[in-house]
Formats: sequence, structure tokens, C-alpha cells
Amino acid sequence: MTLLRNLTLTLLAATSLTACTLAPTTVRPTLPVAQTWPAPQAETVASAADLAWRGVFTDPRLAGTIDLALKENRDLRVALLNIEQARARYGVQRAALLPGINGTVSGTNSRTPASVSQTGAALETEQYSASVGLSAYELDLFGRVRSLNQAALQNWLAVRENARSAQISLIAQTAGAWLTLAADEDLLQLARDTLAAREDSLKLTQARVEAGTAGTLDLRQAQTLTEQARADVAAYVAQVNQDRNALRLVVGTDIPDDLLPAGGLVTAQILADLPPGMVSDVLTRRPDVLAAEHQLAAANADIGAARAAFFPRISLTASTGAASGALGDLFGNGTGTWSFAPAVSLPIFAGGANRAGLDSARAGQGIAVATYEKTVQTAFREVADALAVRDTITDRVAAQERLVAAAADSQRLARARKEAGLDSSLTLLDAQRTLYAARQGLIAARLIQAGNRVTLYKVLGGGAPAA
Repeated sequence: MTLLRNLTLTLLAATSLTACTLAPTTVRPTLPVAQTWPAPQAETVASAADLAWRGVFTDPRLAGTIDLALKENRDLRVALLNIEQARARYGVQRAALLPGINGTVSGTNSRTPASVSQTGAALETEQYSASVGLSAYELDLFGRVRSLNQAALQNWLAVRENARSAQISLIAQTAGAWLTLAADEDLLQLARDTLAAREDSLKLTQARVEAGTAGTLDLRQAQTLTEQARADVAAYVAQVNQDRNALRLVVGTDIPDDLLPAGGLVTAQILADLPPGMVSDVLTRRPDVLAAEHQLAAANADIGAARAAFFPRISLTASTGAASGALGDLFGNGTGTWSFAPAVSLPIFAGGANRAGLDSARAGQGIAVATYEKTVQTAFREVADALAVRDTITDRVAAQERLVAAAADSQRLARARKEAGLDSSLTLLDAQRTLYAARQGLIAARLIQAGNRVTLYKVLGGGAPAA
């Protein structure tokens, strides 16, 4: 028992020496981007990263669809399970910091025949033993095991940030698919209304042809407009069904009717004023940037493990227990056994493997730095692009609304002039086509505006459920 107590104290003292490693200190690289957004923005400390997604997507139908996707989407399930897997791997690596203690009980019965026995008589022997000990526990004096543990920890944290990024992307993807469905339903309704109006116009033209007040050309032009609208209706019916299929795939299950768009794209409620915040705050809080930073820390830990490979390794193997020739006497007086076998391994020649390992770790650290900087630059570009669209999309929608109003008035005047005999039907035909295209353009512009708000939420690292 004295040996076991001394061995325990030795292990505790040895593990206390492993607080330092040979890994370089991880320092966040300087952001390789401008410190202000390209477009002037209002002074604000807050950013979209401070807003929960329910505070951005306020439409109850859209919010319900997003909530359903967060529960049912299979890709998100994989991302969350990857967290569990990475955490388990970290637990396995962390266990190497502590000695593994095993208990062993064994028994041996043997018989030696008289023909091979040294005494000329058959021998029967029994031996039983019970022991508790550890095997090849490495005293981490130079931080090799601790560096490997730190690398596993940082990889786990990176996976967790990647999962949070997947959540944000899923929210944005679901919102985008929902808005696309709403826009295509608007286009379908526009096509149906246009078809109904043109069918009425076709009937009126046919009546005029029969009465001799209109020619065959007028009839063919009316038929052309009608069939174009009919073809658009068929195309938009197919597109709406495809949009529903796409939304169902993103969500991961069937979507109740009370969560589907109703009332058109113009009624969708999404927070319009998403504050961009400061550049450094946004770019250092985005989950993809944080994941790259954790990967950099893991690469530094790999350098520490590679450096430690140049130094001696000290391992301990020890056990204590009892042994006896009879099972009943196994724990009797005088049966105690113990063993203690420390070992030191000093690298002398490895064919350059240790040097190559260190060079590889340093190259990996350089790759991690470059990856971090590229991730920051990509994030800056994404935010700048989204802000550029936001700064102009309001004017674009307003211009498209004025275009629709002008085209509608133009169609009214063209119809009046035709009925008065001042213009041909060709002028009215062009006015109808212009109005139809203008209304389609207005729906497209509103979709871009709503989609830009979704994109801003995503690229600004909007709030999402904790990973």
C-alpha cells in the first residue's frame, strides 16, 4: 500500500508539470479588409448578430415554416450530430491526460507429466493473481498529449460554429424558398387575371368581326395575346408546384396550409432595417469566421505536438496486487505483489520524420491563417454586396411602381383612342404587353427587396438558436 500511495503522489506531481506546451500562442490575425463598409452607414454599435431570427422574420406564417425547418431538416440534423461526434472525439483525446487504471484477476492450472518432469513425477500447479495497475502512461512533461487535446478541443469548437452557420443558412434558405413561392403565386395570379381580361377582349373582338366592324388582323392579335397569357398560366402553375416541392425539401416535411404564403409577396413581414454594425464586430462574430479561428488554434496546437516529438517521452507501467497458489489464500498475509517499470524513450534517429512532422504542422498553420483571412475577405464582400443592393432597391421598387402606374394609364389612353378610331389596335396591343411586363417586373423587384433582407440577416451573422 505504501508503494501505491507513493505511485499516486508521483502521478499527481507529474501531471501538474503538464500545464505548459510548446505550441505557439494563437493571436487573431489582423483583419485584411477595410474598417468601414463601402457604402455610408448610420453610426450604430448593434448589428444583426444581436437579433434573434424571430425578431427579423415577423410574418407568422414564415416564422412557423422556419421553426418547422429547424426541427425537421435532415442536413441540420447531420450538422448537430457532427457536434456530438466531435465532442466525443475530444473526450477520447482528453482521457489521455489521465492514467488508465485497470484491474486484472487471473488463474492458471497446469500439469507436467512424469516423462518430462525434472523430478520424475507428475506435477500439478495452480496460480491465482489479482492486481490493479496502469500501463504505459505518458508523463506529458513537454505538452505533447496536452497539445493533441487542445487540437481536439478546437476542432470540436470549429464544428460547433459550423453547425451554427448551418442553422443560419437554413433559416435564410427557408425564408428564400418561402418568398420565391409567394412571388410565383403572385405571378400566377397576375397571369390568370390577364388571361381572363384577354379572353373577354377576344370574345368582344370576335363579336365585332362577325358584325363587320373589325378585321381578321384584330382577331388574330387578340388570339395571340390570349394564348400567350394561357401559356404563362400553365408555366406558372408548374413553377408554383416546383416551388412547393423545393420548400418541402428544405423544411424536411409536408408544410401545413396555414403556413404557406397567403396574400402575396407584398404582405410578407420581414424587418426592413437590419443594422450592419461595425466591420470588426460583424466579421469576428460570424460563425464561419469563428470556425476558421478555431481551426487556426488547432493548427498551433499541432505545432506544439510536433515540437514535443523531439524531446524524450517518459512512460510509467506499474501494478500492485496479490498472488497465491490457492484461490482461497489469494488475499492472505504474504501474498502481496507489486511492479514498477518506468521507461524513457529518447528520439535519436527517425529518418527525418520528426522534422517533416514539424514542417507539416507549420505549413498547416500557414494554411489556417490564409483560410482565416480569405474567410474574412469573403464575409466582407458578402456584406458589402448586400448593403449595395439595399441602398438602391428601394428606389428600384419605387421606379417600378411608377412604371406600372404609367403603363396602366397608357393602356387606358390607348384603348380610348382605339375606340375613338384615332389609333390602330397595334398601339393598344403594345400598351397591354408593356403593362403586363411592368407588373411582372414589379413582382420581381419586390422579391429582390425581400430576398435582400434575408441575405443581410445571413451575411451579418444573424442570431440563431445556440448550437
